[in-house]
Amino acid sequence: MRVMHSMGHVVGGTLLIAGTAIGVGMLALPVATGPAGFVPSIFIYLVCWAFMLCTGLLLLEVSLWMPKDTSFISMAEKILGPIGKGIFWVIYLFLFGTVMIAHAAGGGAVLLDITGWALPNWLAVVIYSGVLAPVIYLGARSVDRLNMILISGVVISYFAFVGVSIQHIDAHLLNYANWGRAWIAFPILFTAFTYQIIIPTLMTYMERNVKKIRLAIILGSSIPLLIYGLWELVILGIIPVEGPGGLIEAGKQGQNAIGPLKQLIPTVFNIGKYFAFFALTTSFIPLALSFFDFLADGLKWQKKGGKRLTLCLLVFGVPVIFAIIYPNIFLVALGYAGGISCAFLFGLMPPLLAWVGRYIKRYGHEQMQLPGGKTMLVILMAFALFILAGEILQQM
Repeated sequence: MRVMHSMGHVVGGTLLIAGTAIGVGMLALPVATGPAGFVPSIFIYLVCWAFMLCTGLLLLEVSLWMPKDTSFISMAEKILGPIGKGIFWVIYLFLFGTVMIAHAAGGGAVLLDITGWALPNWLAVVIYSGVLAPVIYLGARSVDRLNMILISGVVISYFAFVGVSIQHIDAHLLNYANWGRAWIAFPILFTAFTYQIIIPTLMTYMERNVKKIRLAIILGSSIPLLIYGLWELVILGIIPVEGPGGLIEAGKQGQNAIGPLKQLIPTVFNIGKYFAFFALTTSFIPLALSFFDFLADGLKWQKKGGKRLTLCLLVFGVPVIFAIIYPNIFLVALGYAGGISCAFLFGLMPPLLAWVGRYIKRYGHEQMQLPGGKTMLVILMAFALFILAGEILQQM
C-alpha cells in the first residue's frame, strides 16, 4: 500500500506538470517553428525542454530553502529583497495579461470555426469570453467540474486528429529545413514548456519529498516534448511551409496551426477545430482563475460582492478589449508572454536566485539539484538573456 501511495504521488505530480505545460501554446507551435522546418524544429524543442528542465530543478532547489507554502513572489522577496518582489509582481501581471489576450483572441476564432456562425470577429471574442466569465465568478468548484469535461475533450480530439491525419502526411514536406529561422520560435516554445509555476504546489502535494519531485519534474516535462513532437510531425507533414495556405502565411495572419487545414483537407480540419477549442478552453479557465486570485491577492481585495464582480471584469474585460482592437494578436501575445515573461520568470530568475542563494547567502549546498556550479548558472542566464533580447529586437 505504501508503494502504491508513493507512486500515486509521482504519477499525480507528473500529470500536474504535464497538464500545466500543455495548453494554448501547442496551437501556435507549428506556426512559429514551421518556417525552420521539421528537423530544426525538433532540435530546438529538445534545447528548450532541456533548458526548462534545468530551471525547474533550480526552482526546486530554491523552494527547499524556503518555509512551507512559499510562493515565487515571496521567494524573490526573501532572496532579492523588496525590489525583487516588485519586479516579480509586475512581470507576473504582464504574463497573465498577455496570455489572457492570446486566449481571448484565439478563442473567438475557434468559436467561429466550430459553430460556423457568420459573426464579426469582435462579437465572437465577446461571446467566447462572456460565456466563460460566469464560471470564474462562481469559483473553483465550478471550474474543476467543467475542466474535467474539457480535458476529456482534449484527449479524445487529439488522438482522433492524429489518427486521421497520419495517412495524409507527405514525407517530402518534412525534408524542408531553414536553420536560420529556428531561433525565432524560442519565445513561443518558452510558453509551451512552462510548468514551473506549479512547483510550490508540488512541494505541498508531494510532502517536500525531493526524489519524488525531481522524478515528477523529469517525467512531467518529457510528456509535452513527446506530444509536441508528434503534433509537429503531423502538422508539418500536411501543411507546406511556403506558398498560399502555408504556415508562413498563417503566421502573418495570426492563425493557429489548425487554420490552414480548412482549405487543404477539410475532413482533418473538422476534427482539428474541436481539438483547438478544447485545448484553448482547457488552459483558459484555470489561467483566468489564477489571474483572478493573483489580482485579489495583489490588491488585497476580498473576493466578495462588488469587488468579486470588478475582479472578474478586470480578468476578462481588458484582454477582450485588446483582442478586439488587434484581431491578429494571437501569436504576438504568446511571443511576448514567452519571450519576455516566461524567459524572465522561468528562464533568467531561477539561476539568478540559485546564484544569490548558493554563493551570497550561503544556503545549504547539500540541497543542490543541478550540477555544473557557477558555469552552468552563467550558461542558463546567458541563454535567457539571449531570448529576452531577441524578442525585444524582433518586436521593435
